[in-house]
Amino acid sequence: MSETIFSKIIHGDIPCHKIYEDDLVLSFLDVSPLSEGHTLVIPKQPARTLDEVDEPTAAALGRALVKVSRAVKKVTGCDAYNVLQNNEAAAHQAVFHVHFHIIPKPNPREGLGISWPSRSLDQSGAKEFAQKLAAAVY
Repeated sequence: MSETIFSKIIHGDIPCHKIYEDDLVLSFLDVSPLSEGHTLVIPKQPARTLDEVDEPTAAALGRALVKVSRAVKKVTGCDAYNVLQNNEAAAHQAVFHVHFHIIPKPNPREGLGISWPSRSLDQSGAKEFAQKLAAAVY
């Protein structure tokens, strides 16, 4: 995987405002926050997308997300927040190293704004598609 700003932060080449760290995960304040307390949680493992992360790292990310989310809520006083993770440019990933955003939502004007153009599930093929997905889980 090519070097990214996050790999430079992990190696200490670029400073960050660290929130949490263990052997597998690092968390720090986002330098372009959507609201106060906007925090990133990243694996130390070099992985471009979430599906490339190994299982021990995935478990460590899950634990860190819970711990850091609790801290963000406590310190910001925001009960509402988003956890966002994007994979590849078409899905709005800008830094090609897995990362999760924890974004407090203090009011309607701050934090993450979302457009959710939902549609109805095509019931005619849903059962077969779900079975294919279930068979592909490993």
